[in-house]
Amino acid sequence: MNRFFQRTVGLAVIIIVLLAAGLLWWGIAVTDPPSLWDPVHTTLAGVWQVLYSAELPNLGVLAVALGVALLLVLFVVVSERVVASRYRRAGIEVTKLPLAPRAVMERTRGAFAGEVTVTVLIPAHNEEASLPATLLSLQQQSTPPDRVLVVADNCTDRTVEVAKAHGATVFETVGNTHKKGGALNQALEGLLPELGDNDTVMVMDADSQIGDDFLAEAVRRFTDDRALMAVGGLFEGEEGHGLLGQFQRNEYIRYQREIRRRRGRVFVLTGTASVFRAAALRAVADARGSELPGRRGEVYDTFALTEDNELTIALKSLGALTISPTACTVVTELMPTWRMLWAQRLRWQRGALENLGAYGLTPQTLRYWSQQIAIGYGVLALFSYFALLLLMILAMDTWVWFPFWLGIGVLFSIERVITAWHGGPRARVIAALVFPELVYDCFLNLAFLKGVFEIAFGRSATWKHVDHGATKEVAA
Repeated sequence: MNRFFQRTVGLAVIIIVLLAAGLLWWGIAVTDPPSLWDPVHTTLAGVWQVLYSAELPNLGVLAVALGVALLLVLFVVVSERVVASRYRRAGIEVTKLPLAPRAVMERTRGAFAGEVTVTVLIPAHNEEASLPATLLSLQQQSTPPDRVLVVADNCTDRTVEVAKAHGATVFETVGNTHKKGGALNQALEGLLPELGDNDTVMVMDADSQIGDDFLAEAVRRFTDDRALMAVGGLFEGEEGHGLLGQFQRNEYIRYQREIRRRRGRVFVLTGTASVFRAAALRAVADARGSELPGRRGEVYDTFALTEDNELTIALKSLGALTISPTACTVVTELMPTWRMLWAQRLRWQRGALENLGAYGLTPQTLRYWSQQIAIGYGVLALFSYFALLLLMILAMDTWVWFPFWLGIGVLFSIERVITAWHGGPRARVIAALVFPELVYDCFLNLAFLKGVFEIAFGRSATWKHVDHGATKEVAA
């Protein structure tokens, strides 16, 4: 039954996007056909002859397309605000959700659970090369963690020895076959019963480094708001890896900017570094197998390909208040090759769709459904743009400029530069050129399409792990 619903998610995305494209095609077809035009001839500097079309596109079609887009954006924004207000801040019905702020405030009124503490869990599978930098970033915190626990999962290198040499406690998994989620479940099973409501758990990747004030900001947030259940990080890409690395850094910079504009209202609590109140993780474990997918008593659903996205939806489904503050920065690993990037994004896409299939259409997942549909329509629009551009080149024996669309392109280029500005000169140059990033977007879009069609037609998903010590990709 679960596989059926997951296939339905992929089919639903495909059908809705095709219906939207059909609506746009119909809108163009019912308008008056464009009249044949003769390009205007002009000469620049008496040498260069230029042909251009001064005609505007059908303004009615543009107005309808813009109106529909604005209505859809308005629907998503208003729906998200309504859900945030109803399920997080007020209303009698939210007291049924164990992590809703009103329920938490009533449950903890008049009780002091002690000072906020931080226990860091670092799941690590053969991470001897990257682990020292991660542990160093924890030692440099302005508010250091109370405990650091490296969860060594089926390691065949010196991960355990390196962790102990840097002062960390090591927990070695036993018989784990469920990768990162299974390793964390084993560690949390013994840890959570010992923690109080003001004790927190940070889950941090072994190849990431957090900013010096990350934990100080997280502790302050948890101290000031006892209804807050999770603090996520805003990730940025590590240096290096040439042009491909810069593409990824620009992508992450724009994501950071979007979250800042949303005042920390995050889409996904990143697995690179996020801090959870122990009470929230216990509530998720108690709800597994009934209100939430997964096995009762386990924090992470080991069937999920993207455990961080699934845990975010689980917390929100229980009414949890989450945030990703500007001060909580984290530098994360980038994919050094196109092949590894493909595997990463395909896993992310499959995981996102499978999570939607597991949770269905709820007020908490509405934003995620809208995101998938918007990405699908964007994929169609981008490939249609390239197809029409190629068709024009092949159909005409000379190049004709279209000032209207050139103007749109200039505005788009300016937007790309502004949104990548904090990445420095190289990021701005690549953004201004537009087309290199469009090619990168096409690559990501192909991964999106593969993920959608694979889940729609019931093909099995695979999971890959990057072995940092040997710098090679190993099938898990």
